Amino acid sequence: MPNHSGGTSDGRLRWGILGTGFIADLQVRDLVDNGFAVQAVGSRSLETSQAFAARFGIPTAHGSYVDLAADPDVDVVYVATPHVFHHENALLALNAGKHVLVEKAFTINARQAQEIVDLAAGKGLVALEAMWTRFLPHMARLREIVAGGVLGEVRKVVAGHNQDLPKDPAHRLNDPALGGGALLDLGVYPVSFSFDVFGAPHRILASAAMTATGVDRQTAAIFEYADGQQALVDCALDTAGNNRAAIIGTGGWVEIESVWYNPTPFTRYDVSGNILEQFNEPVQGRGMQYQAAELERLVREGLTAGTMLPPGESVAIMAALDEIRRQIGLTYDADRQP
Repeated sequence: MPNHSGGTSDGRLRWGILGTGFIADLQVRDLVDNGFAVQAVGSRSLETSQAFAARFGIPTAHGSYVDLAADPDVDVVYVATPHVFHHENALLALNAGKHVLVEKAFTINARQAQEIVDLAAGKGLVALEAMWTRFLPHMARLREIVAGGVLGEVRKVVAGHNQDLPKDPAHRLNDPALGGGALLDLGVYPVSFSFDVFGAPHRILASAAMTATGVDRQTAAIFEYADGQQALVDCALDTAGNNRAAIIGTGGWVEIESVWYNPTPFTRYDVSGNILEQFNEPVQGRGMQYQAAELERLVREGLTAGTMLPPGESVAIMAALDEIRRQIGLTYDADRQP
């Protein structure tokens, strides 16, 4: 079986961290523990930036995102702000000549995503969506299984992301002004997984229930494909679930354990339910170093797009999320901008 080890850095690219919230903390821990050169951090508050820098031993703290993007000692900017700000923050960094690793959801809508991708391509820079699950060892092995044909004709993907998250109406998850709702925060995981297996759907059928603040509290969708395959995806922000996933084919199936989008084991079965393979490769930390290693690989090899998550696919994923939102009646301010 192929070795999926990786996720380390040669330390030549210098990282800047844009934002100091929960996800930035997780990413930087994995960067530092795997030899990545974290050079600077930027926040809207210098005090917050300095505290974050002190926690991780980061040399430079900036009191604005503009100063971080302008830092000549930074080569790559990790955009870790809420997704309503990703478009603005990524364009800032790209226009300063920095490669970008942009948290998911990549943007609010496909228009914003295309603008980021176009700017990066025009400048010869990498713009990679930080859908960290895509780059984990168990996902690399799953792609090999699907491509190798051992599942026969793959017919169905089933995946969900259901959590019991804060109910406060002012929390960003429940605030439409901050791109709130289950779909963009949680549903992007199973949607991206479906794209990983099948590509873009031929048709989408979606349904949702909304919060009092007007964002989706739970959403389900069926992705239909031209050859009859289906992906069944769902998400919720106020009900916890087992968060397992499956890939089902005519020759067997794979069950991915909870939590499927984290580093986790999976089991492959034949059509009679006999176990053919059990995968359980240990991963250091949370596993967010793999996406950073992919960005560094692209830069090192002079590429602006890879095969695991090319920028055009990030745009297509946002377009699918746009269509789901159209069907469930969820609109954000960014959708009304020219």
